Amino acid sequence: MTEEIEFILDSTKESMIGSIAHLEKEFLNIRAGKASPAMLGSVFVDYYGSQTALSQVSKISVPDARTITIQPFEKNMIQPIEKAIQIANIGFNPMNNGDMIIISVPPLTEERRRDLAKQAKAEAEDAKIGIRNARKDANTDIKKQEKDGTSEDICKKAEEDVQKLTDSYIKKIDELLAVKEAEIMKV
Repeated sequence: MTEEIEFILDSTKESMIGSIAHLEKEFLNIRAGKASPAMLGSVFVDYYGSQTALSQVSKISVPDARTITIQPFEKNMIQPIEKAIQIANIGFNPMNNGDMIIISVPPLTEERRRDLAKQAKAEAEDAKIGIRNARKDANTDIKKQEKDGTSEDICKKAEEDVQKLTDSYIKKIDELLAVKEAEIMKV
C-alpha cells in the first residue's frame, strides 16, 4: 500500500474516532436519572465579571444517586452560583445551607425519559453522519489517488478497508446508543 493511501486510512480512522468521542461527550450531557457532576457542565457563573465554568469556582460532588452538592471555593460565591443554576434552566431547584448548595435531582417522568432517548438517538445519528462523511471523503481521496496512477487493486483494497472501518464505528455507535437508552429508561 502506498504512503498516500495509508495516510488517507489513518486520517479517516482519526476522524471516526473523533465522531465517537464527540458522541460520548454529548451523551454525558443527557441526564439518565442518577445525579452526575456532568449535569452542571453547562452552568457558567459570573466570577468577578467573567463567565466561568461552575467546576472552576467550586467543588461538585455526588453524595448519592439523587443529590448533587456544590461547595464554592469562596463563601461569597454561593448566591451567584445559585443564580447561575436557575438561569441555566436545567430543571433543578438549588437550595443553600449557608456553606454549600444542595440540589435534589428529581426522578425522570416516563415522557421525559422518552424525550431523552429521542435526543440520544439524534446525537447517535449525527455521529453516524460524521462517520459516513469521513468515508465519503476517504473514498474521494482514494479515487483521486487512482487517477494519479496508484494501482486499481490497491485502491480497491483501500476502499474495502474504509468500509470495514465505517461498519465497525457505526456498530460502536449503535452499542453506545443501546447502553445510553438502557440507562435512560431504567427506573
